[in-house]
Amino acid sequence: MSENQHPKVVVIGAGSLFFGRQAIWQMVHSPVLNSGTLALVDNQPDRIERMAKLAEMVIAETGVSLKLEASTDWKDVLPGADFVVLSFARNTVYYRGIDCAISEKFGIRMCSGDTIGPGGIFRTMRELPVIMKCIRDIEALCPEAWVINYINPSAINGIALMRYAPQIKSFALCDSLHMPHIKRNNALRAGIISNPAEYTDEIDAAFDMRIAGVNHFTWMLKAEYNGENVMPAIAESIKKLAATEDVGGDKGAKAIHNNRITHKLFEIYGSIPVCVAHTKEYLPFWQGKGTLADDIPPLSIWETEDRYDRHAEMWQQVDNFVSGETPINTYMETFGPDHATDIIENMVGDLGKPFYINTPNRGAVTNMQDDAFLELLCDVDMNGARPRPVGEMPRGLRARQELILDTHELTAEAVIRGDYNLLRQAMMTDPLVTSIADADAILAALLDAEKEAIPQNWFA
Repeated sequence: MSENQHPKVVVIGAGSLFFGRQAIWQMVHSPVLNSGTLALVDNQPDRIERMAKLAEMVIAETGVSLKLEASTDWKDVLPGADFVVLSFARNTVYYRGIDCAISEKFGIRMCSGDTIGPGGIFRTMRELPVIMKCIRDIEALCPEAWVINYINPSAINGIALMRYAPQIKSFALCDSLHMPHIKRNNALRAGIISNPAEYTDEIDAAFDMRIAGVNHFTWMLKAEYNGENVMPAIAESIKKLAATEDVGGDKGAKAIHNNRITHKLFEIYGSIPVCVAHTKEYLPFWQGKGTLADDIPPLSIWETEDRYDRHAEMWQQVDNFVSGETPINTYMETFGPDHATDIIENMVGDLGKPFYINTPNRGAVTNMQDDAFLELLCDVDMNGARPRPVGEMPRGLRARQELILDTHELTAEAVIRGDYNLLRQAMMTDPLVTSIADADAILAALLDAEKEAIPQNWFA
């Protein structure tokens, strides 16, 4: 193998349609990255062949000197890596469908089923053992590489890397709070700007917006523009949207009633949930168990068949580029930057941009533990992520954050140790569980239904 061009970025799970295509875009687009190496890995030969062909065509079209490697085995391309992005998932649409259907049978409704509730626990059961296997090979083949976890449940997997692989440099990501978009969008809601083009560095500096929480349970705790509180204006904008809300073009469970739920939670907690498509799933309020009817109906659960259709459409888009049906010269206008590769660009180029990263708290939220694994605005460079100050987490929200963290930490430890008693504790701690008998039934049913995807030591 020829000497690597740096930075070398290895993407494990390049067939991930929510990341692979954008990673190619950013690696080609960025002057900081496009003379390095992009290594694509996917264990499904047909997928890696298609994604590698797409990358080859984009590289040729743009004329950059980016070197491309591709393999079905990560060990082939890990040597020399500067960054390893984990973005794989085993048959996730299928298994999340099982998680959600079985959980609903026993009284738990999940609109996504990938981070909290039985779905979060069992996705960890499927993914974390593979992550740790990969970490052992990273330690052997590229021990100085930064490992970026992009696999849900991002916080649980990030906690596991922090606690059980401390020798590896790592942090975890989610694209829900991609900067600068999240801040600019709320500047629009607040009336600070009337269109995105008006957002400048000066406005950014004057807009003090602070967000914190466990991944997918993050809340806007402060929003001030030139010292004036603009959170009520943001909430009022959301309320106006909620008044005429429908599901729009996306009828998926994660898209339904989000503005109504956001404003309802703001009324209760005085803070705005900023990832409500997931946050609503962390709460017991819309599980359909109340005596009186709520003005917001119970959560609609994960839509397996619609997700299959959506993935098929995305693969068709890739195939159309590869076949030439869609001109490859339109690729750079079709896609855009990705959260992970934006951060890699920032780290390599020492660009000084802040990003939301899942990392130990380290005092950013003053009334939570230093090792609480939170999603926080960070300064990040080749030395790692340094959270910016947030202040206190409000009392009611802090209680829910701690419960979620305890669930996540128990889940990570249970999976690492293969300990059923800890797994059961995680289920009984989970904020959605209200019945011991139902929780035990869910555990038994999911262990049986997903035995092919779960390490066999659980069945010894």
